Amino acid sequence: MSRKLRFHSSAIHYFDMVRHCNSIREAARRLNVASSAVNRQILKLEDEIGAPLFDRLPGGLRLTPAGEILARHVTVVLQDLERVRSELDAMQGLHSGHVEIAAVEGVTVDLLPCVLAHMRERYPHVTIGVTVLGSQSIPEAVQSGKADIGLAFALPRTPQLQQLAVGHFRLGAIVTPDHPLASRRDVSFATCSEYGLILAKSELSIHHLLDPLHKRLRLMSRPVLESGSMELARQLAKRNLGVAFQTRIGIESDLAKGELVHIPLRDNGGVVSDLGLYIRADRHLPVAVDAVSRLFSEEIARRESAELTQVIA
Repeated sequence: MSRKLRFHSSAIHYFDMVRHCNSIREAARRLNVASSAVNRQILKLEDEIGAPLFDRLPGGLRLTPAGEILARHVTVVLQDLERVRSELDAMQGLHSGHVEIAAVEGVTVDLLPCVLAHMRERYPHVTIGVTVLGSQSIPEAVQSGKADIGLAFALPRTPQLQQLAVGHFRLGAIVTPDHPLASRRDVSFATCSEYGLILAKSELSIHHLLDPLHKRLRLMSRPVLESGSMELARQLAKRNLGVAFQTRIGIESDLAKGELVHIPLRDNGGVVSDLGLYIRADRHLPVAVDAVSRLFSEEIARRESAELTQVIA
């Protein structure tokens, strides 16, 4: 059975819940305590720090600059507490714990379910939470402690994030088997534009990979569709509404069934999107988080190897 360690003041736990809920009442409900108890602990913290921690706004509470500073400290404290709990559980032979994952939409189709299935087989008592975000939003989720692990394409390297694993995947056009481009071994972005483009919005990493190629096209013979959802882009391509762009990650089933064809882009010798696995740089991983990270690393490496084998063939 998982331990509930409380080495630190209740005020820290109360503050952390209030910042996640943006509401004292909702935090109290989740903590199963009276709202007055939560408010009292927040006021006590504010008195000790000498500054308000939250701005009281009509739409809820928002962290003040002092609150942001305390939030960073509380995140480290509570995550380290989780690591201690997991290590104590591991000493007793218990594979328990909870892991929060922030992931891009593409990996939720096949890669993520595959890893979670292996996780359930090996560690049935570990619970998992998954939040789907655009690549550009994942660093903040990991750095703030909202997620233990981040899975994202084409993230720039920063000192705040540690990259545990990375796989290199070719970006390509996706079309139906009866599309005029379907028989090609590779294709240029300019050629794709002749059939109408389905492009990603700026919150997705593919937008930033393709934007330099898009800017080179002075004239567009067909209108451009833009989507903030890779799933929508996939569905539009299946209906022959244009050419969408993606790696093979996220369209595995469509490729296996012969419903879509993936044609690598040949611009600049090929456009590669890196799928990375990230944690906060100064984080000591709890046992459960480390176990999930290892499974993700193995699966990313396996899929990268499979794609490389296919390209060589």
